[in-house]
This record gives sequence, structure tokens and C-alpha cells, in this order.
Amino acid sequence: MREKELRLVVTFHTTADAMAMEKACQAQNVPGRLIPVPRSISAGCGLAWCAPLTEEESLRAVMEERGIGPEGLHECLVRV
Repeated sequence: MREKELRLVVTFHTTADAMAMEKACQAQNVPGRLIPVPRSISAGCGLAWCAPLTEEESLRAVMEERGIGPEGLHECLVRV
């Protein structure tokens, strides 16, 4: 079984925003991946972007540049 690590989880209001985040991060080589929203978090859509905690500034820059509005940024344990 994979171990859990503390990660930054970005939640979104819509699936379209989650998909736009994935595309933007891949284009700019910002690490992370789409995951189902962890049970410990409530979110508008069922997808979230999961990335290392060290990438918070990069993620905020990507969202601002692309006009992606996050529902929230959370630190939580996620299986990696």
C-alpha cells in the first residue's frame, strides 16, 4: 500500500477549472496531478490538483496567469 504524505490540495468550483489547471501545469512543467477530492475536504467538484507543498507559489502564479479560481488550498495527507 502506498504511504500518505502531506501535500497541497487545490479544490475547484467546477470540473472545467480542474481540467484547465491540469493543462496549465503540464504546459509550464509545474508538478502535480489530478486526484479525487479527499474525503476530509468538501468541494464543489469531485477533482482536485495535488502537488508538493513546495509548489504553492508556482501554483498560485499559474492560477493567476490563467484566470483559474480555486475554491480552496488545503494541506492534507494524500496517498502518493
